[in-house]
Amino acid sequence: MSNTGFRIFTEFNRPDPTLVNNFNGVPVANIADCMNRSSVMASRIRKIGKNNLLGVAFTVKTRAGDNLMVHKALQMALPGDIIIVDARGDVSNAIMGELMIRTAEQKKLAGIIIDGAIRDVAVLTTLDIPVYAVGITPAGPFKEGPGEINVPISVGGVVVNPGDILVGDDDGIVVISPGDAEDIYEKAKSKSEKELELIKLIKEGKRDNTWVDQVLLSKKCEFINSAYSK
Repeated sequence: MSNTGFRIFTEFNRPDPTLVNNFNGVPVANIADCMNRSSVMASRIRKIGKNNLLGVAFTVKTRAGDNLMVHKALQMALPGDIIIVDARGDVSNAIMGELMIRTAEQKKLAGIIIDGAIRDVAVLTTLDIPVYAVGITPAGPFKEGPGEINVPISVGGVVVNPGDILVGDDDGIVVISPGDAEDIYEKAKSKSEKELELIKLIKEGKRDNTWVDQVLLSKKCEFINSAYSK
């Protein structure tokens, strides 16, 4: 008999590390553009630590304000994993703080994402492990459960499956399905290269923006050659 809502799946399929590492240094905005602006976490999940994020989703679903299953996830996660927690967006209690996040760093995890609150921020901003969260509170968590590990979760309005590739920078976080990753990487790489060319043209004052008027005209925008009056 299955105990839905209080389960731990001990295994999931991790993507090839080379596939994950392809996204190192690729701007999240460019990746998102190549995914039709989809799979981007809500802006309420903000970067707390000093470093950018890249790794594999190790998912946790927990009751608001409770971190029992997060402690278990810390025992189970492997180097390169990112513990990502669906804590219902609640910021009444901190799901993680200095001790747990130092443990994650010692285990060489690739990051922490909490759809909820954290604490001990003054220390967390000095650590190398990337940390993202919704809010900050000194109030500690409960340790009662229930919850689930390595199941699909919803974080920042995006469904995250165990083994998904997570990329985060100062702009936010994007979620990539491993099956789509190679194609998305090639598109994002090409877009980044084109942006470097555009930046060069902008610096030289040579960028062509005639497309703006072309779009306006195609949409029948009215141009009135006089000042507005009531």
